[in-house]
Amino acid sequence: MTEQQPNQPSEEELRAAYEQQLKQIKVEDVLVQTVLSLINLGSLRAGVVPGNEGEADPQQLRQAIEGVRALLPLVEPVLGPDARQIRDAVSRLQMEYARLAGAGAAAPQAAAEQPASEGEQQQPPKPEGPGPAESSGRLWVPGR
Repeated sequence: MTEQQPNQPSEEELRAAYEQQLKQIKVEDVLVQTVLSLINLGSLRAGVVPGNEGEADPQQLRQAIEGVRALLPLVEPVLGPDARQIRDAVSRLQMEYARLAGAGAAAPQAAAEQPASEGEQQQPPKPEGPGPAESSGRLWVPGR
């Protein structure tokens, strides 16, 4: 058995304190915090945070946008009128994603036609026309 230093809580005391904290946290609080974290990460990955312009990563940005969009219906009732700020932030991130994706599309066609290396996956061809989710108006697709 290890010796405890004075004023250091035991493992049981730490566990009890943690459980007490969990009892006070509401799921909607965690969802709101997750949405805010995704918006902050998305801003960083969009390269719009001053001093971090080199951090732009369109794939990470897209995931952040999609994560917020998936959680938004769950947090809108909790946020009330403040939900508009979240929707506005997502709109700005979507515009940055479109800008970044457009910049990537401007690469020479020859580079796009090169076969993928072993570590890269080739994306399957995209179907023509909108799918069921997209035609419902709930799916955000860049460039449409």
